[in-house]
Amino acid sequence: MAKKRNKSAGSQQTKDEAKGMAGKISEFVEFLEQSKVEMKKVVWPTQKETIQTCTAVLVLVVVMSLFLGVVDLGLTKMVEAILS
Repeated sequence: MAKKRNKSAGSQQTKDEAKGMAGKISEFVEFLEQSKVEMKKVVWPTQKETIQTCTAVLVLVVVMSLFLGVVDLGLTKMVEAILS
C-alpha cells in the first residue's frame, strides 16, 4: 500500500514538475506579451526634448562642480588659517 502511494506520489510529482515547467513558460510568454503592450504605451521624448534635457543636466553638473570647488577651496583655506 505504501509502495503504491509512493509510486502515485512520484508520478504526480513528475506531472507537477512538467506542468510547472510548462506553466512557467506560459507565464513567461504572458509576461512578454504584457510587456509589449506596456511598451506601446510609453511616450518617448523627441530628439529636441532629449537634447534640451541633456543640456540642462550638463549645465547643472558644471554649476554644482564650480560651487563645490569654491566651497572646498574656502574650507581648505579656513582650516589652514585655523591650524597655522
